[in-house]
Amino acid sequence: MLPMNGPASVSQLLIAWGRGEAAALEQLTPRVYRELHKIARAYLRRGRPNQTLQPTALINEAFLRLLDQSQPVQWENRAHFYGIAARLMRMILVDHARAHHAAKRGGAGVPITLDDCMAVSPGRAPDILEVDEALDRLAAVDERKAKVIELRYFGGMNREEVAAALGLTVPTVKRDLRLGEAWLRRFLAGESVQ
Repeated sequence: MLPMNGPASVSQLLIAWGRGEAAALEQLTPRVYRELHKIARAYLRRGRPNQTLQPTALINEAFLRLLDQSQPVQWENRAHFYGIAARLMRMILVDHARAHHAAKRGGAGVPITLDDCMAVSPGRAPDILEVDEALDRLAAVDERKAKVIELRYFGGMNREEVAAALGLTVPTVKRDLRLGEAWLRRFLAGESVQ
């Protein structure tokens, strides 16, 4: 049940929405939209120059997928919500890139970069399909490092927010970022990784 005295926090609204309270979703949507728009813009800024997908369309598709769950998500807090929203946006972009790639019958992928420090090789940025595969492979080896990287670079969270979302310390997040980034660089460069 939503608190009667004063506005509910985003975390309280998420928990209420997870319990099936429709009023919570109505209050939540405008409060999280700005942050979701920021995440969507960051994703699309990394995309190919002639990207036709707009931030609003990406947010709308992510919301539709969130609403189209057979079971309501039991939200832990706002960081959990933004982490899942970021993952959904990544999946939507991967689906969009695959469709674009198929439409071009083998045309070039969608070039993106995780961050300036994540440059894989001079002159060539990995496309989103390569990054998606690399993150999936990293998750098979070390799921926590993959989640840390996804929340940091795709979720737009800072180290402190990532630490809070995953129940880690900030030094652990820094270490996981450093080691995960090194693993991704090696994988994307075609080097042997374990």
